[in-house]
Amino acid sequence: MSRENQIRYAVDQLIGSGNLDIIEDVFSVNYLAHADNKEFRGHDFIKKFSKQLRSAIPDISVVSVEVFIENDKVISWQRTLQGTHNANMMGIPPSGKKIKWNEMVISRFEGTKITEEWIVSELVGQLLLKQSIKK
Repeated sequence: MSRENQIRYAVDQLIGSGNLDIIEDVFSVNYLAHADNKEFRGHDFIKKFSKQLRSAIPDISVVSVEVFIENDKVISWQRTLQGTHNANMMGIPPSGKKIKWNEMVISRFEGTKITEEWIVSELVGQLLLKQSIKK
């Protein structure tokens, strides 16, 4: 499977379908994510964040996945996601409103597994924006 197809599969299964069973097949046990000047590690982090995201935005769907650069070890890509913010997410109370956001990701592979990612997300900004708009 190409790196691009592996990314698409991971996004569709993990985010689109909530299938946590793919984590061991796609991500290294030494997985490391860099986001918001913090580091997050391992399969447990992926499971916890995926569950939190699907709990807060239960109708989450993948709008698009665009790959920009792909080589033997690194792939640069963007995903666009959408859904309704129906539960607390990262301390932000539910707005009950539809949100749509982009995430830029650089994924580094070791062998066939994603071992490290750098993620820049518009999610928090969109959650806060919808909170500030009066119902």
